[in-house]
Amino acid sequence: MILWLNPVTGVSGDMLLGALLGLGAPLDRVRAAVESTGLPGWRLSTEQVQVNGIAATKAVVDVEDTSTERHASELIARVRQARPEPVAELAAAAITAIAEVEGALHGEHPDDVHLHEIGGLDTVVDTVGVAAALHALGITAVHSAPLALGSGTVRCSHGVLPAPAPATLRLLRGAAVVGTDLPGETVTPTGAALLQAIGTRFTPPPAMTVQDTAYGAGTRRFPQRPNVLSATLGVPLGAEPAEPMVVLECNVDDVTGEVLGHVINRALDRGAADAWTTPATMKKSRPAQVLHVLCRPELASELSDLVLAETGSLGIRRHAVDRRALPRRTTTVTVQGHQIRIKHGPHHAKPEHEDVAAAAAALGHPLRTIAAQALAAAEAREADQVNGLSTSSSGTNGPFTPPA
Repeated sequence: MILWLNPVTGVSGDMLLGALLGLGAPLDRVRAAVESTGLPGWRLSTEQVQVNGIAATKAVVDVEDTSTERHASELIARVRQARPEPVAELAAAAITAIAEVEGALHGEHPDDVHLHEIGGLDTVVDTVGVAAALHALGITAVHSAPLALGSGTVRCSHGVLPAPAPATLRLLRGAAVVGTDLPGETVTPTGAALLQAIGTRFTPPPAMTVQDTAYGAGTRRFPQRPNVLSATLGVPLGAEPAEPMVVLECNVDDVTGEVLGHVINRALDRGAADAWTTPATMKKSRPAQVLHVLCRPELASELSDLVLAETGSLGIRRHAVDRRALPRRTTTVTVQGHQIRIKHGPHHAKPEHEDVAAAAAALGHPLRTIAAQALAAAEAREADQVNGLSTSSSGTNGPFTPPA
């Protein structure tokens, strides 16, 4: 998948995270990646906001420890604990880039750099969150229009500095930029570092079939200009929307259902795209289960070790497959005061069972009744949007994109 950004008012870590969540990156998987770092006292949620008439997703990050000063090495060590491993590598690369430019500016080794404004624990959530969202969406290439740079000054621990700040400018080496009349900092160090770590190429929109576009909301508000980051997801033009995957399999006849359920959950937490079991009859006519794990090739080794350790199996099969997934997106509707997510595909829409079950239990209504009401609300909203009667959605709108 290709991601093309249009940062007409700049970019920050939370704007990029909001845009990716708006494109359908599963919030629970992003949270799971942050949780795997062992970070204490944090919360990540989303808000649907209107910015100058544009419906946008705002990533809301709260941390109990609000100190903004830490050694970069502490943050790097923290994000390196994230899982799956590609998420940790990307997040660590972003913070390392910040440490390197700060070290060059102050004549210090990167390991000794003390970060000030961006040394907060929210930087861990932003960097790991963006990395996890990119991983979940299956994004393999990122392109961007020129970054809009503000002017004037910015106040920091070192006093009043010109905007963009020196560290940000160093992080933007090789990036395409354009000046604007916007005051102050429009590109943050975290935003610039993430674009660098991702390997962003600054080009016009590449040749691709557009799947969907979402907007990540910034905190500041500008008159006559929406402070949003436009993010468009697409499939390379002419490419079949399929991706190489690996299926891991092993036969087990001495593992309980509880253990198999545990293994499936752990595999999904580690980044597997899917995991399931099928009944089988093994040698000597013994009833058994075949455990299957579908994953990207780079996760096959890690997940193989997990399956072997948890099941005690003496071997595991591995074979390559191509997966073609129909595009999908997620919206949210409200049924009698309860929010219910709706997953939309090209031919069908379905309420999320967990949300329907929770609402049904709270309201004391049958499950099928709440599901029908949620689906009817979703269909009514879709019809309104088609007819141009609705300009926004109250849900987390994602793209028609293959799942991770």
